[in-house]
Amino acid sequence: MGHQVFNWQINRKMNYWYPEHRPARQIGYVFDINKCIACQTCTLACKTTWTGGRGQEAMLWNNVETKPFGFYPTAWDVKLLEKLGAQSWGEDEYEGQTIFEAAPKGERMLGFRPEDEDWSYPNLGEDEVSEPIPAGMHLQGLQTSWMFYLARICNHCTYPACLAGCPRMAIYKRPEDGIVLVDQRNCRGHRECVRACPYKKVFFNTVTGTSEKCIGCFPKIESGFQPQCVTHCIGKIRLQGFVNPPDRMREDNPIDYLVHVKKLALPLYPQFGLEPNVYYMPPIHVPRRVLRMMFGPAAEKAVETYRSAAEDPKLLGAMLLFGSTERILHSFKVANDFAIGFDEKGAEISRVPLREPIYVRPYHDQARGVYRHNTP
Repeated sequence: MGHQVFNWQINRKMNYWYPEHRPARQIGYVFDINKCIACQTCTLACKTTWTGGRGQEAMLWNNVETKPFGFYPTAWDVKLLEKLGAQSWGEDEYEGQTIFEAAPKGERMLGFRPEDEDWSYPNLGEDEVSEPIPAGMHLQGLQTSWMFYLARICNHCTYPACLAGCPRMAIYKRPEDGIVLVDQRNCRGHRECVRACPYKKVFFNTVTGTSEKCIGCFPKIESGFQPQCVTHCIGKIRLQGFVNPPDRMREDNPIDYLVHVKKLALPLYPQFGLEPNVYYMPPIHVPRRVLRMMFGPAAEKAVETYRSAAEDPKLLGAMLLFGSTERILHSFKVANDFAIGFDEKGAEISRVPLREPIYVRPYHDQARGVYRHNTP
């Protein structure tokens, strides 16, 4: 049983359990993981806000893991990729099977449920590089080893596997903003949602016997503010707004601009078929084959775009607006060497210079009779 729905990230129709029905607007995020330092401030901001109760001790709705050896839960993506097997991309279309199309007979999608112990090691593989660095190699500037930090939250997917997998229909997608939530009054703890979600961002509370997950900080969204993980990011790597499908995209919407116009921000594992709504600027120092597997065939072009961002004032402006305001940015423009962000009503809420001004003060301050060394 299933329906044909269009997934623009893989550029074709695919099988899904329910008919295509997009919300009035869809919450979306862009993460610039080239700037992430794994300080875990986002993780703590989410943890202290939402998961301080009994049964939530091991829940990290937001986590930052080190790739290639970091996982939460253990091997969450490696296990599913192995189950899915080798698949292929065409030039602009995914030719392989999604997890819905690769579902075993009698099941709604391809998935697995982690062991309880798999949730016990959120810092597994932290800061470990892909391979040992030979002695002296760093002195020659020929280092082949790599690693990067991958910040992860619920993707609030357009075609959520957790929603499709729930036999109780206890998971739903809000029509006003696309946030995916669990109705715990209907949940009976079957944990089919945990098995179904390929990103493993649905958690089981052993005390309440129900599933829980990231709620997109919807009380803040309803008030026009960005979520906790976004506003507390000290590296300013995150931007939350609303993303449109390609046929309705707006170039003045910063999320649409980065996703659709510049194609700089890409979904994580688009081949799974969920059309996730968290987008990543791929790390620029990682082998292209790895980026293609994780972010699709557009990853190499995205890296080139990122490297040349300083030469594109509008793109640079969009990137500089990250972390510039707690309010949700609905539109932006670049004018007179400033990036300017606007709220839903068109009022200016953020203004950032494209270049920070430089002031050179004389070594000797004649008025004060002092020499400036390293003092501000």
